[in-house]
Amino acid sequence: MNRIHILNSNIDNLSMQETLIRVEVTIEDNGQLHHVVVNAGKIIALQNDLKLRHSVNESDLINADGQAVVWASRFLGKPLKERVAGIDLMVNLVELAYKKNYKIFFFGAKEAVVKTVVEKYSNQYSPDIIAGYRNGYFDKNEEKEIAKQISDSGANILFVAISSPTKENFLYENKELLNKVNFIMGVGGSFDVVAGIVKRAPVWMQKAGLEWFYRFAQEPRRMWKRYLVGNTKFILLVLREKFKLA
Repeated sequence: MNRIHILNSNIDNLSMQETLIRVEVTIEDNGQLHHVVVNAGKIIALQNDLKLRHSVNESDLINADGQAVVWASRFLGKPLKERVAGIDLMVNLVELAYKKNYKIFFFGAKEAVVKTVVEKYSNQYSPDIIAGYRNGYFDKNEEKEIAKQISDSGANILFVAISSPTKENFLYENKELLNKVNFIMGVGGSFDVVAGIVKRAPVWMQKAGLEWFYRFAQEPRRMWKRYLVGNTKFILLVLREKFKLA
């Protein structure tokens, strides 16, 4: 597999279709695949958060979730094929689960949100794809028991809708306890989108790399620092690596 390393992060140079094939092969072979995505914000965070960096770089499969990361890879001479957005991968895997009779455990978000997601996919596909679900509110000392519950649920796929770096660290630290689950993946705020709580940018904005601007326009007071300040930091980080600046 063609893996690149930029900005202190490993990233696998795979298309969406190639990623889906690798997941399906792993499930059919009864293996385990620990997946993570990186975007500009996460790459900025892992520059100083060494625990997050380790959790990300030790994952089995790492996709570029943000278009900015794809652009950066090309600028740095290590071009990635395409963006593989976490939410798009999740949606495709739900459809794959229906076609292949896989089971999914949904973990994260508020109780009402995760319940809505489960009900939506049960109605859209079949209740048979649901191995179980749980909200994302818990104490650190509950992690092991939760991981065991998920592992014993009969799930082939686990989606964890919790913010960074909690979800990355949870998956890395509990990978062994989750060894009965073939594919484990963090999906951030994807449950909110599927449940209709948060609107996603139009496809043309996604393809143009402007999804961040759509989110900023929705909630400018909450998002200005994350995107405007964060994007500036990311650009400076890319320039430093390109020109080997201290």
